[in-house]
Amino acid sequence: MSFKVKDHFFHKAKKEKFLARSIYKLEEIDQKFKIISSGHTILDLGYFPGSWTQYALSKINNRGLVVGIDIQEINRTLASNPQVHLLQKSIDEVHSIADFNTSEFTMNSPFDVILSDMAPKTTGIKLVDQEASLLLVQKVFLLLPTLLRQGGHLVVKVFEGQGPQEFFKQQQKARTFQEMHFLRPKATRSCSKEYFVIGKKYQAINH
Repeated sequence: MSFKVKDHFFHKAKKEKFLARSIYKLEEIDQKFKIISSGHTILDLGYFPGSWTQYALSKINNRGLVVGIDIQEINRTLASNPQVHLLQKSIDEVHSIADFNTSEFTMNSPFDVILSDMAPKTTGIKLVDQEASLLLVQKVFLLLPTLLRQGGHLVVKVFEGQGPQEFFKQQQKARTFQEMHFLRPKATRSCSKEYFVIGKKYQAINH
């Protein structure tokens, strides 16, 4: 069941004309860990409704690009921005950079940053939801060698649980990123079991 928590962050987002309160999660992450810079090319996985894309646009200035995918219908207002390329597509349909190409758009090189606010449809069954969330995270990590440049950064959402803890321990041991951080942003709902993993400086050469 989806619902809106009409708290400080909900009203702040509405007042500042952002598409969702989740923008403040990415803002806090970026302020702490310096993920997005001017001129970056960004992949926003599960972008809908688009607040993370809005934030990314504010940081890349007029030289960067945001590519977003989601299974929801395309946000046409966002898509009208020349620095935004949106596709109605599942992560299961992505295997290479070429999967973002259309007749009007061509992507030739890996991204500087990958953002993933993807979440599974929750069942309310804790273990099932944890496993579904981890499966999405694992899909993102499988795509890193193809989609993320050497030295690039990653922000990915995950649900709390033993499985994710073990998975990220493995990634730390493998040195997939030079740095790996964990954060539960202030804008996260009190009832939520989500947190974010921040990978800095991808070590593509090792994988």
